[in-house]
Amino acid sequence: MDSRIDFLKSKIESFSPEIIEAFIKIVESMNQLATVDIPQFYQEELQYRISFHTENPSTKLDFFENIIELEKNCA
Repeated sequence: MDSRIDFLKSKIESFSPEIIEAFIKIVESMNQLATVDIPQFYQEELQYRISFHTENPSTKLDFFENIIELEKNCA
């Protein structure tokens, strides 16, 4: 892990000032996304589905089908 961090540090140090500003904006926006409150019920449901799929690899995750259905109902 330390070698990856050192590699990343060396790459960042070689960025131009403009790229550093863009990179900072990207990282800041990631922090904002990470603070979105997700209800505990949905977190548990996702954990259950991922756990079930891990134990039963022949099954498929239906997240995409649910998203398509949600888009149809909310459009």
